[in-house]
Amino acid sequence: MQRRDDSGKIRQYHKPLNINLGMLIFGAIFVYIIICVAMYFLNSKHIEPYTVQLGSLSQDNLYTGIALRSETIVNSTDSGYLNYYAREGERLGSGQLVCTVDESGQLKDILEEQNADNTAISEEELRELQTGISNFCSGFDRKHFPDVYSFKYEIEGTVLKLANVNVLDNLEALNAASSGQPIHLCYTPLSGIIVYSTDGYESKTAQDITEADFDREKYECIRFLDNELIAAGDPLYKLSTDENWSILIRVDRAKAAELEEAEYVKVRFQKNLYESWGEVNIIDKGEEVYAELKLNNSMVTFATDRFIDIELITDVESGLKVPVSAITNKEFFLVPKAYLTKGGNSGENGVLRQTADENGQLTTEFVPTQIYEETETDYYLDNYTLRVGDHLLMPDSDEEYTISRSASLIGVYNINKGYADFKEVEILQQNDEYAIIRSNTVYGLSVYDNIVLDAETVNLNEMVYE
Repeated sequence: MQRRDDSGKIRQYHKPLNINLGMLIFGAIFVYIIICVAMYFLNSKHIEPYTVQLGSLSQDNLYTGIALRSETIVNSTDSGYLNYYAREGERLGSGQLVCTVDESGQLKDILEEQNADNTAISEEELRELQTGISNFCSGFDRKHFPDVYSFKYEIEGTVLKLANVNVLDNLEALNAASSGQPIHLCYTPLSGIIVYSTDGYESKTAQDITEADFDREKYECIRFLDNELIAAGDPLYKLSTDENWSILIRVDRAKAAELEEAEYVKVRFQKNLYESWGEVNIIDKGEEVYAELKLNNSMVTFATDRFIDIELITDVESGLKVPVSAITNKEFFLVPKAYLTKGGNSGENGVLRQTADENGQLTTEFVPTQIYEETETDYYLDNYTLRVGDHLLMPDSDEEYTISRSASLIGVYNINKGYADFKEVEILQQNDEYAIIRSNTVYGLSVYDNIVLDAETVNLNEMVYE
């Protein structure tokens, strides 16, 4: 802006500076906030709280075991074409019909012709097929895809056997039509669960199993199929003859010691979530350690399975769940219980400490202190207000005690009251991240208490600003 002065000259006009009080106040507040934030990040400790909850530790107790049973392989005495009449996994008594061996090969065509006219199965048989398919789908693991082919053969064989049973009533007529080449009937030599496969594990015991036997990639199972041509001496089927069986799993030495001490362990089968108790037998082969779980039931359910996925249900400790980072060790003075007394306006716990004034006169003062734990004879008192060498007086007595003994406690820092208050903890179970703490102890924690997540960030009785 320009203006003319008294001499007629034109001069530049300078607008006067108007100071806005509101802007000054806002600027001062802004600067103060910046300084406070900077000091917070540069000087203050960043303490992160953790709220104590009830819980338990999850343990990896899943294993894949090898099923060991009393198994008998039955071989054929004749050559010909096989036709089965018993469903796999069915329990048969001694002397029951399992299959036929047809020397002529004509039975296959006759069966197919008759089954084409009568393929219906009962509701019960259909439900059994549906249950088998459902169980397989629920326990299927993509890493073991070859199991799909075994299951396919099992279902196909089961359907054929259900259909073949329809022609048994006409077996005499079929034998007469076989052009002089007989149809041999094969009966069970003893009772057991019928299985139409072999894998080389039938004669193995727990002592025979090695690390290589657990390799499912190299596992081979030979299935016996309907209408297959066999020679005399070839296997027809096998029988699992004893309800007592076992599952062998690989374990480390720590787990082996735990199981051996327990003697019995509850086993949960992942296939159907059924639970059973197994007797533990530890087999130590030096570098390899195995646990044999001996069972006396459920064999029929898993008669066709060599590899079985199980979970060991061990005793799971439950209590207060806290992070391992919150746990620390702290030293405390041990003071005989007889030296503790009540004092102050609030009747708080404390001790009588004898001191000397400037003139050398002995005086007695009440020093409030906190109890952190106790034994039959002593209290654990903090070393925040007391010192080594302090002379304590027993109430209503001339006896003295000089502080010298100390011991450590395991605990966490409780911050419910705004400062780091040490609380002793009793660890029931622990892994790399969390520990389970006994609840409802006299000097310990309670559920929903707030504690310091990292015990190294605070000291005893330090004020805590979250």
